Amino acid sequence: MRGEGSRSVLGERDNLVLVGEFGRAHGLKGEVRLKSHTGDPRDIADYKPLQASNGRTYSLKTVRSAPGGTPDLLIAAVDGITTREAAEALNRVQLFVERDKLPPPDEEDEFLLADLIGLPVQNEAGEVIGTIIDVPNYGGGDLLEIAPAQRGPTAFLPFTKAFVPVVDIAAKRVVAAAPDDLFEPAKSSPDSEDEA
Repeated sequence: MRGEGSRSVLGERDNLVLVGEFGRAHGLKGEVRLKSHTGDPRDIADYKPLQASNGRTYSLKTVRSAPGGTPDLLIAAVDGITTREAAEALNRVQLFVERDKLPPPDEEDEFLLADLIGLPVQNEAGEVIGTIIDVPNYGGGDLLEIAPAQRGPTAFLPFTKAFVPVVDIAAKRVVAAAPDDLFEPAKSSPDSEDEA
């Protein structure tokens, strides 16, 4: 269940949509960790076959939640993968589905990753402040990683309606209610510095 005002993101490459990525092997019998990008993480098992970035296709026999409580992290049994060594070879392999095989978004605030990456981000005054370069999720909800218009390190902004009130994919327009110091480096207080 998503929080109030949250937005949902899927990945895409050409006409293929990124739906997951294999991680480390799990156990000795060929199971593998899998980060799912589908709305309901377990739905990734319904897409058969999955097209992989290594040129192969895979079908998932079973998926279950991984220990640790991260909702999009699963443990998967993959057809034809029966040893730890074979599972280890899948690490970092991305999994794709053809875009037309995906159901239409259930909600107005669901977006494909590829539709967001590269879009300019404006502040509420209409000035371009940066460009979306990624939409990571570290367990607390999707974030927009924004590269500043004036070079420098990227910054993260929660991808919620409160911080990103307007996303208009057709007009290639994203409006962010970003703090003025979004791209400024974190300042340490004198109390936190070690004394010499």
